[in-house]
Amino acid sequence: MTIFETFFFNVFQHYKPTHKKKANSIALFYISTLQCSLLLLSGVLLSAFLNEMNSITLSSGKAWVLFVIGSIFIYFKNWIQYSGKKRKVLNAKRNSKNAPQHYNIWLLWFLLLGSISLSIILLSTVF
Repeated sequence: MTIFETFFFNVFQHYKPTHKKKANSIALFYISTLQCSLLLLSGVLLSAFLNEMNSITLSSGKAWVLFVIGSIFIYFKNWIQYSGKKRKVLNAKRNSKNAPQHYNIWLLWFLLLGSISLSIILLSTVF
């Protein structure tokens, strides 16, 4: 089980008792946003590195288009993976293990906010 699956099921299990029908949507939003923010962070770091190397490989507009396409791909991949039968199978595998990892929900949300804010800070310094 990957770290993203662990994060997804931690968010899902946290919101399941209080938001029965929306728990999957909240967890899907969380994991997709986290992966998109990490994609943005890696793109900004790569852009900063290439700027320092005086290498012009991709225009800013094309990079944003690639980011949007990548984000749409990530969302639909997660939607297919974590909806329906596959989510139930992964949840059964997770529950059958000896000690599944539990992360604090505040830590998970601060991880998301931290990656977004770090991306924005680096993006403002690059451009």
